[in-house]
This record gives sequence, C-alpha cells and structure tokens, in this order.
Amino acid sequence: MSLQQVNERPLVLGVITVSDTRTAETDKGGDTVVRLAEADDHIVKVRTLLPDDALKLIEVMNRWIAVEDLDAIILTGGTGIAKRDVTIEAVGDIIEKEIPGFGEIFRYLSFTEDIGTKALASRAIAGVANNVLIFALPGSVGAVTLGMNRLILPEIKHLVFEVNK
Repeated sequence: MSLQQVNERPLVLGVITVSDTRTAETDKGGDTVVRLAEADDHIVKVRTLLPDDALKLIEVMNRWIAVEDLDAIILTGGTGIAKRDVTIEAVGDIIEKEIPGFGEIFRYLSFTEDIGTKALASRAIAGVANNVLIFALPGSVGAVTLGMNRLILPEIKHLVFEVNK
C-alpha cells in the first residue's frame, strides 16, 4: 500500500471509551473522538463503552483487530494512576510495537498547553497490534481534543502507511 493510496481514502476507526461512570449520554470524550475523526473525513465503524476491566478491554480490542478491518483503535479513559485505571495495561498486553514518542509528546503538550504539572500522571500510550494502530488517551475532552488535533490526526495516515508498507 502506497502513501498515495492511504491518502486517497478515509481511514476506518474504532473508538472505545473506558469508564465505570460514563454512559452513552455522558461520554463526551468518546463523542469528541468521533466528531474530530469524522470532521477529518475518517469513518468510525465501531464504537463501544466498556467498564474499567482489562480482560473485557483486551477481548474487544482483539476481536476488532481480527474482524473489523480497522486502521486504528482510539481509546479514551482509564489512563490515570487510580487502582481501577487499566487501559494502559490492557493495551500493553496486545501491542507488538510501542510508539513511545506518542506518550512522551502528549505529556509534554499536556504540560505546556493544557493541565500543567498534572500531566505527570498521564500514561497515554500508542502502539501497533497486527497492523492496527492503537492510541490510548485520557478521558477528558481537553485531553482528547489535544491528542486528536495535535498528534493523531496530523500523523495517522503516515503511521498507517508505515505500518502497512
């Protein structure tokens, strides 16, 4: 697949919100991912809201990777340091290659442009599993907006090309 072929088509995405407290009606972080992705002409093929349960999260990600023909999965929520925050551990269990720059730059931008020293507790991560990109963002609208606009959307097509070349 050439970069031109990737650039000429919308990407196909899955969106997972990880939260014990949010509902479909209150999932502003997931709504923001979908809104920004679709505004950038991508297709959100599947979306779900899951509790902070690593096994369920791993099961859904593995199923989507196997059967949904996605270019990327974007997760929001469960990335902090609370005992129930298990998104990073679940993502870490399935990725084959981590993209460390994503978390590093996300924390830097969070520090300088959004939440200051609170960025210290962010564990945002990205990686690749079976040629599918996986991005895990915190659940706040500010964090999702920052991650999508400054990192994911500007680079996602290039990353899809790199993963598939």
